[in-house]
Parts: sequence; structure tokens; C-alpha cells
Amino acid sequence: MRVWSHILSGRLSRKSSSSLENMVAEDSQSLHNDNNCLRTFRDHMNPIRTSAPSCIVFPSNVSHLNFKIGSIQLLPTFHGLDLENSYLYLREFEEVCNTYNDLNYSINTIKLKLFPFFFKEKAKIWIQNLRSGFMCD
Repeated sequence: MRVWSHILSGRLSRKSSSSLENMVAEDSQSLHNDNNCLRTFRDHMNPIRTSAPSCIVFPSNVSHLNFKIGSIQLLPTFHGLDLENSYLYLREFEEVCNTYNDLNYSINTIKLKLFPFFFKEKAKIWIQNLRSGFMCD
């Protein structure tokens, strides 16, 4: 069986049988090495999160807030376009947030939880690129 590989210049070169045996030996070592343990199918389906952490930091006492679907649908959507007046959108956002009353959480915590649903398109990209911990209660 012929085995081909790319060399540094970008050309294809044929591997000799001894280098092929070395590759097989390296592969079998990597399978049985403790550092490279075998991953299960579940591990492949649920990979470790590699994206940047959220820019919003919630207080430590906030575990789970339940919002009604209707309250999220009432939120205005800010797209980040030049024609949009951000102050008007923020005022409308605050009005919707003030209608939600929860005795266990402050209004600022409620605003932080609802804030990511407020953005769409360019504005969503902007908020996702902020450094972690940028916004907190």
C-alpha cells in the first residue's frame, strides 16, 4: 500500500514502509497513553466549552430566574444600526423590565438577566465580544 504525505514545499512524497511502521507504532502508543484517554461518544456529543465567557457577571445569590415567554417577547430589539436611537431602546427596555416584579431579586439583577435578549445582529456581536466581567450588578 502506498502512503503519500505533503512535505514542506507542498509537494507529495511517498513514505517508506519503515516510516509507515513508525506511524502505526506512534498511533498505538497514543491510544494507550494515560494523557490521551479514549473519549466516549457522549464526550464527543457534549464537548467542553471553548468560547469566551459571558461579559455579564450575575450576583452569587442568583441561581435561577423564571421569565414568562411573553415578557421576553415584549422586549424591544436593538440591532445596532446607525439609524436606531439607542436611548429610546434603552428607555423602552427599562419600561418592560420595571413591569416584572420579583421580591427575591433586585431590579438590576432582572435587567442583567434580560439584557442579552435585547440585542440582535450587530449589537449581539458587539456584546459577545466584550471582555468577561464587563457588566455586573
